[in-house]
Amino acid sequence: MKININISNQKLELIDDRGWLKKEFLISSARKGTGQEYGSFRTPLGKHVIRAKIGSGRVVNTVFIKRRPTGEIYSPELGRKYPQRDWILTRILWLSGCEPGFNRLGRVDTMRRYIYIHGSPDSVEMGKPGSIGCIRMRNNDLIELFDSVNVGTSVDINA
Repeated sequence: MKININISNQKLELIDDRGWLKKEFLISSARKGTGQEYGSFRTPLGKHVIRAKIGSGRVVNTVFIKRRPTGEIYSPELGRKYPQRDWILTRILWLSGCEPGFNRLGRVDTMRRYIYIHGSPDSVEMGKPGSIGCIRMRNNDLIELFDSVNVGTSVDINA
């Protein structure tokens, strides 16, 4: 399997080993656009791999902070209680850049920037930018993707 993410059309494609499109999902990338720099709150471009899969077997809407489940399950009430949280829900696919000087090492290191593909509340609109750098997905879509890929799966992010 391979993942292609197209920022301009806000879609993630899951490609099988023969190069055929297996599934397409709407996503939400960074509201500030694309960029590599630490602290930019932009989605990094280029070749990446899935470095870690986090949250296997957790219930839908499990809340994560710093890649650890908090014990909370997201609900609209919890969202109203903590309106400033950047909700990371259900599963995490942690990305690592593969291109030294572009998205790996130094101030452009995707993994050190904590860039993930992760779940989000159902109220978050997909198909338009809105995150602070990560790739957001609908929780059920993310579970399907999570179960289809392995650590080491290639992820290409293109403008």
